Amino acid sequence: MGEDDFVDYKTPIDLAAWPRREPFDHYRTRVPCTYSVTVQLDATRFVAALRDTGRKIYPAQIWAIASVVNNHEEFRMTVDKEGHPSIWNVVHPAFTVLNPDRETFASVWADYNQDFSQFYDQAVALLSTHRTATTMFPQGDVPENIFDISSLPWLSFSGFELNIAHGHDHYLPIFTLGKYVEQAGQVTLPFTLQIHHASADGFHAARFINELQEVFDASANWLA
Repeated sequence: MGEDDFVDYKTPIDLAAWPRREPFDHYRTRVPCTYSVTVQLDATRFVAALRDTGRKIYPAQIWAIASVVNNHEEFRMTVDKEGHPSIWNVVHPAFTVLNPDRETFASVWADYNQDFSQFYDQAVALLSTHRTATTMFPQGDVPENIFDISSLPWLSFSGFELNIAHGHDHYLPIFTLGKYVEQAGQVTLPFTLQIHHASADGFHAARFINELQEVFDASANWLA
């Protein structure tokens, strides 16, 4: 592995050669907008594999999402104050952890690792350490190349949307997970993707969701 494999950096997009230059400009300046899409993922094989291995659900969900995010440049985009887009070489997941005594949440983040077991151990330790956190960001300053995941394991939903003030300046994706529902032998998971339209079109969102479903379906291989 080279030195760059251990350094987070971003590469400017060559606008003159970029096929999405026109849609990017349109949705960043003329019609700035974000959108969200909610689907019911088939988590039947995923849940069965988790039961077989004894792994915890939430860290496995986070890794599955992060693995697909890091496969696609449109979900690793950042834009500077002058409007110039760049692509991070890697983005890391930030995720919520509940302090049950205070009924408050903290946001923690973990370094993404292609190796599931290494990431899993890191995430489990963070969730255990910070479930008693009394501040929102117990790790201190949050890196720029972070995307957000939150979980509502108490609620199954068919739609979810965040209304973010100045959200048109937020280009990395946001994900929300709901409560599993089991019916007729199938387990489904409410899953919402929210993204800036300048970063990704519906094609990219659909591809992301389809690939995440493939990761869930193959979970017996990577959870082992």
